[in-house]
Amino acid sequence: MATTAEAQPGRYGDKVVAVEPGGIEPVAAADKHGRPRQLFWTWSSPNLEFATIFVGVLGVSAFGLSFWQTLLAAVLGNALGALSHGILSARGPRHGVPQMVLSRLGFGYWGNLVPAALMSVTAGIGWFAVNSVSGAFALNTLTGLPVLPCLIIIVALQIGIAFFGHNLVQAYEKYIFGVLAVIFLIATVFTFAKAHPAAPGGGGGVGGFLLTTGAAFGYAAGWNPYAADYTRYLPAIARGRAVGWSAGLGLFVSCTVLMAAGAASATIGGTGAAASPTAAFTGHMPGWLSAITLLAIALGAVAANALNVYSGALAFLCLGIRLPLAWRRAIVALGFGAIGFVLAWAGLSDAGEAYENFLLVISYWISPWLAVVFADQYLRRGRAADTLLADRSRRGWAGLVSFLVGAVVSIVFFANQSLYTAPVPKAVPAIGDVTFFVGFVLAGGLYLLLGPRTRELRRRA
Repeated sequence: MATTAEAQPGRYGDKVVAVEPGGIEPVAAADKHGRPRQLFWTWSSPNLEFATIFVGVLGVSAFGLSFWQTLLAAVLGNALGALSHGILSARGPRHGVPQMVLSRLGFGYWGNLVPAALMSVTAGIGWFAVNSVSGAFALNTLTGLPVLPCLIIIVALQIGIAFFGHNLVQAYEKYIFGVLAVIFLIATVFTFAKAHPAAPGGGGGVGGFLLTTGAAFGYAAGWNPYAADYTRYLPAIARGRAVGWSAGLGLFVSCTVLMAAGAASATIGGTGAAASPTAAFTGHMPGWLSAITLLAIALGAVAANALNVYSGALAFLCLGIRLPLAWRRAIVALGFGAIGFVLAWAGLSDAGEAYENFLLVISYWISPWLAVVFADQYLRRGRAADTLLADRSRRGWAGLVSFLVGAVVSIVFFANQSLYTAPVPKAVPAIGDVTFFVGFVLAGGLYLLLGPRTRELRRRA
C-alpha cells in the first residue's frame, strides 16, 4: 500500500485539469485538501437527474401506491441509504483509501474480491448504462437528434471527466450543482402545481410500499460502496461528524425531492404514449421549462456517471489485477466507459422494466455487504487496522461466508422480480420485496458470530 513512484506526494494536490496518478494507494498528506461541506454538492449533483425521478414514478405507476404512500416509502428508503452513506463517508479522511479497500477489513484481501467485482459491474457498467440512457433520451427530446448520436455525446462527456479523476469530478459536481438545483426546483414546483397528490393509489398495499422502499433504498444505498472514494482526499483532521452529515444530507435531500417530483408527475396523466420516459416527465411543462429541464437531465446524467465510472475503476483495481501504468485508474475508466456504452445502446428499447429490476438487485447485494462492514466496524472499534488493508494473507472467510449466506438465502426465499418470484412473496404477495432487510439481518448477525473467530479479532471477542 505504499505510495507508488508515479504518484509522488504533492504532485496532484488540488490540481483540477490534471490526470490523477496511481490507483488505490493511500492519499499522501501533501495531496489532501478540501472541506467536509463540499460533500453536500458532491452527493446532491449526481442525484439531480432522471434516474432519481423515475423511482418516484415507479412507486405510483408500477407499484400501485398513492403519491403520499410513495413519498413515505421514498423517505424511509432514502433515510436508510443516506444514514449508512454518512457513516461510511466519515472513515475516508483518516484512512485515505477508497471504500472498496476499506471493505477488506471485514472481508479480507481475497474475500473482498467478490464485493469488489460486484461493485465494478454495478457502478462502472450497470449504473453507467442506466444514466447514459436517460441522458441520451433527454438530449434526443431536446434537440431532435437520433438517440445514438445523443448517447455518444453523453458518454464522451462522462468518460472525459472520469478519466482525469478525483479533482475534476469534484469540480464538475460543485459547479453544476447550482444549475441543476435551480432548474429542478422550478420543474418540481410546476409539476406539483399540475399534479393530483390526493388521487387514490392503484391498490399497491403493503407489498407495493415495501417494493417502493426497496427501490428507493437500492437507489440511495447504491452510492454506499463509493462513499470513502470522495472523502479520502480530505485532511485526516476533518471532523467525522461534519463529513458524515454533509454526505448524508446531500444524498437524502436530493433523492427525496426528485422522487417526490417523479411521484407527483405520475398523478398528472394525459402524457399519452410518449416517445421516452423523459418526454413523458416534461410533456406537461411549457416549452421553455421543458427545454431547460431536459438539458438538466442530460447534465445530471453526466454528474452521476462521472462518479460511476471513476468509482467503478477504483473497485476494479481492488481485484488485485496489476497494471504497470502510471494512469492505470484512468485507463480502466476508459474501458468501463466503452463497455457501458454498448450496454446502454442495447438497453434503449426497454429502459423502464430493466431499471425497476436493477434497483432491487442492487439492494440484494449491498445490504449484506453493508451488514458485514458495519458488524466488523463494531467488533473492531478502537483497534488500529490500516496495516490489514494490504495484507494478502487475510482470506476473510467470516465476512465472505456471512455475505454469501445473507445474499443467497434472502434472494432464494424473498426476492420479488419479474424474472423470479421467490416462495415467500409467491405465497404471501402482500409482503412485497423485503430481500434487502432479510439479507442485512442474516449477514450482520452471522458475522457477529463468526467474526470473533478470525485471527485478529479472536482476543477482542
